[in-house]
Amino acid sequence: MHNRRIQTIISVPLFILLYTYTAVIVFLILIQAYLGWKNGIRHIMGFWARSVFLLMGKRLHVEGKHYIQKGGKYILLANHSSMFDIIAIMAVYPDVSWFGHERLLRIPLFKQMLLMTDYIPMRMSTITNTRKMLMALEEKGTSRTVAIFPEGTRSLDGKLNSFYRGFIHLLRATGNDILPVTLNGFYQLKPKHRFHIHFGSKLGVVIHPPVRGNELLKFSDREIMERIRSIIESASFEKNKHGA
Repeated sequence: MHNRRIQTIISVPLFILLYTYTAVIVFLILIQAYLGWKNGIRHIMGFWARSVFLLMGKRLHVEGKHYIQKGGKYILLANHSSMFDIIAIMAVYPDVSWFGHERLLRIPLFKQMLLMTDYIPMRMSTITNTRKMLMALEEKGTSRTVAIFPEGTRSLDGKLNSFYRGFIHLLRATGNDILPVTLNGFYQLKPKHRFHIHFGSKLGVVIHPPVRGNELLKFSDREIMERIRSIIESASFEKNKHGA
């Protein structure tokens, strides 16, 4: 309890520092966007994401980065358990478009960061909204990597939830390879249901070999989801900890 109180006390000024730092970075990005210097925006965003963890006193251990081919277009799928998951992937692979909940666009500064990634919001399910989302996904998927959390929301216990079929449509529309990514230590760092940051957590990103899209197309939706889920789970600290 005493240690938790200390971490809560430290977390408050840290959140203020991170928010202020992010505001400065957003301002610099907006200036670059206004001047038309878009090539440098991704580099700044990658720098920002990496430096966020440095400010927290955390080292981000990355495995398998060599699997990301320069100029490659993937459907990046990762487990999701923390508000820092997006930042972790941006630190490793800043040149992606994100597909996720519309509510993330309600966070003022983070909204600007996401919009700079050509963020595709998942809105209330109506025929019109669904059609627009699918069109936007297909458009982005033909030109760049699209990152998706297939669980749909953050895990409440650190273990993988069932996958939604959203990424399947993008796979069948583009045939792009799937890049599975396992994020470790982020549930311990800052889960959805806890305010303070756990400063003793060890953070890791495991990038798995891409799974060929044209090979997956011959399988059913459920078989594809189970295959990708098993790959992501194979390197999970939580899975190994629970002996699953």
